[in-house]
Amino acid sequence: MWNEKNNQLCASFTFANFTEAFAFMTEVAFQAEKKDHHPLWTNVWNKVDIYLNTHDAGDIVTEKDHQLAAAIDKIYARYQLK
Repeated sequence: MWNEKNNQLCASFTFANFTEAFAFMTEVAFQAEKKDHHPLWTNVWNKVDIYLNTHDAGDIVTEKDHQLAAAIDKIYARYQLK
């Protein structure tokens, strides 16, 4: 699901509606805060696009990005089970 391009890990997530997408973003926000690693993201209705890179490492993809991506995948998996 994640692709690496332009020194970023990128992924798109689709949900049933805006409320579900926003709930997902809220859960991701708590994980990002816990890991002190915050994504660049966009949301339009039921779609969330996330871009990860490590700013303090020179805006490149690092293990921090892969760890947050894995946490995001676990959150998203719960929405796919509904």
